[in-house]
Amino acid sequence: MSTPLDPADAGDPLVIDTGGDDGIITYRRAGWLRFRLGGQDCRLTVFGLVGYGGGLFLPFRDATSAKETYGGGRYLFDTVKNTDGLALELTAGSPDVTIDFNFAYNPSCAYDARWACPLAPRENWLPIPVPAGEKVFS
Repeated sequence: MSTPLDPADAGDPLVIDTGGDDGIITYRRAGWLRFRLGGQDCRLTVFGLVGYGGGLFLPFRDATSAKETYGGGRYLFDTVKNTDGLALELTAGSPDVTIDFNFAYNPSCAYDARWACPLAPRENWLPIPVPAGEKVFS
């Protein structure tokens, strides 16, 4: 689905020490995505990646969290390096962002406790299920 990115004041940086090879990663609030899913109006905050040449980061929880997917939520990520399948894709010359929940994945901390992962902020908790993307592993 494609939706406009409503810009936001960047505010204070969100700094995460991953405890892994990535070290410290810094994000800033980029804006909000508003869309309808499952018949409900939804709004998610998108963060801009300060390092690695930029990109967008969207951590979210939904009604599948802790049941079918990782309890802390899942991620959508789009980097300039195009390493994550363009889960969030900026449309050239447009304020629109294409969201593809099929690329939603569990954070590294779902697989190894040595990782520190940013959890989805409360504002990114969806009350409905997102039945797409990576599920829990067994």
